[in-house]
Amino acid sequence: MTSASDRTTKSLNLADFVPRSELVVERVNVTKPKFPVIDTHTHFGPLVLGPNYTERYDTAREVERFKEAGIKRVVNLEVVWGEELDRLLRKIHPYEEFITTFSSVDVTKMAEPKFESYVRSTLREAKEKGVRGLKFWKDLGLSLKDADDQYIAIDDPRLKVIWETAAEFGLIVLLHVADPVAFFRPIDQYNERIEELQRFPEWSFHHPALYTFEQLMRQQENLIRDNPFTTFIIAHGGSYSENLGCVSQWLEQYPNMYIDIAARLGEFGRQPYTARKFFEKHQDRILFGIDATAGYPLGYQPYFEFLETWNEYFDYSLSETPGQGRWKIYGIGLDDTILEKVYYKNAERLGL
Repeated sequence: MTSASDRTTKSLNLADFVPRSELVVERVNVTKPKFPVIDTHTHFGPLVLGPNYTERYDTAREVERFKEAGIKRVVNLEVVWGEELDRLLRKIHPYEEFITTFSSVDVTKMAEPKFESYVRSTLREAKEKGVRGLKFWKDLGLSLKDADDQYIAIDDPRLKVIWETAAEFGLIVLLHVADPVAFFRPIDQYNERIEELQRFPEWSFHHPALYTFEQLMRQQENLIRDNPFTTFIIAHGGSYSENLGCVSQWLEQYPNMYIDIAARLGEFGRQPYTARKFFEKHQDRILFGIDATAGYPLGYQPYFEFLETWNEYFDYSLSETPGQGRWKIYGIGLDDTILEKVYYKNAERLGL
């Protein structure tokens, strides 16, 4: 005879499977960071919140929320320029001491004869308005096209004026180059993030017309290597948190490269031995960030727990079913000297 529980198990969909671990291990509770934190990867503008972002949050309340979480300053990353930059700066005023802003330039103008002067004037104006750096998103490389209907590569020589001018003006460049490797693979039974891609099929970049993940990584390395006087922060674990050995080689070769850890806790935390060695080796080049967005819940606690404790087998997000993949993470128990660097000292050294 088949029991009711047997029938339930046989018909259970993976999306409905929410296992509860029976593992009993010691767990240190962490709610606030051990040291003040500079979050170098947040969003207060249209990139995440859309064109009506000014109506979606109260700036004073958001600053207070971040401070309550243990954050002493944030870096606001937005792909804006001109009038839209002015609009953003009005929205965050008068909290410029807490919110440092990165802006951008319109790369689709690169074929225009006056592109160089456009870049220089745009960056000069941005710096005069208090902008500390430039933000470029994954649309550069994966969706923006030039006048010949070709996808714009991040190492396109026509963009070199941006990187050279940024270095001249003392502006840092932060790039989100590629999404997780699984987003560039077929959506099949072997894809470790199949549930996420089924929920958001537009996040898949497995298409013959697009640059492959490997091509994007070559472009990224070309960009950093060929512009040694420009300081680059490669967001999301240097684009390749699934392969920290590769990221480590880049950091060794290119002293102008930094990374942040935003939205890659699930990757760092499931390889704790490798991650701890990585953080120890590159402690001066890693910046804290979580991809926090104004008006949304602030998911700092798992990051603090990962960095500060030796806790085992815990969730990397606050949702019941972590969205990036069905695994748990482990803490890496960083020493205080390294923890301080990651939390705020490295950012301060860059003037953030």
